[in-house]
Amino acid sequence: MAITPTTPIPLGFTAPVFALPDAMSGDILRSDDLFKDGPTVVVFMCNHCPFVIHLLEGLVKFAREYQEKGVNFVAISSNNVETHPQDGFPQMKDLAEKYSIPFPYLYDESQQVAKAYDAACTPDFSAFDTGKKCVYRGQFDNSRPGNDTPVTGSDMRKVLDILLSGDRVPAAGQIPSIGCNVKWKAT
Repeated sequence: MAITPTTPIPLGFTAPVFALPDAMSGDILRSDDLFKDGPTVVVFMCNHCPFVIHLLEGLVKFAREYQEKGVNFVAISSNNVETHPQDGFPQMKDLAEKYSIPFPYLYDESQQVAKAYDAACTPDFSAFDTGKKCVYRGQFDNSRPGNDTPVTGSDMRKVLDILLSGDRVPAAGQIPSIGCNVKWKAT
């Protein structure tokens, strides 16, 4: 496992458009539909990463709370399943069911969506305003496997509360997420 941080890129980019299959329904879901009527959190994650597993229960609880406030959540797995078969589509459905994930868990087999979002790690979080502009790229909170810090979503909570109040999210002070590197296909 290579510990990798979120790639620092300038904020304000428009969310790249995508259409990907959802592990739960099997349906192709489109970003234009998923980003409707509110801020949206996009998290690149996978099934096997200990950083993802560490926060997944807390993320599910957090998402339920903020979905009631009008925030959209989308998870995307882009790992190479040839080298990491535990991250395959059927296993994604199993994980979504096990944790009762209340948001789409999409499969990016081509890895083009991960590249478009400049995803580097799992989990890799981005938050978008209602205009689909990225206002945050960073950690969920500072809890990591083994550091005995509870999973609270404190960093993401601050961002979403600011967005929901109609204020502007400050670019300063955003701390990169850290996790396993995205498992890229050989080019």
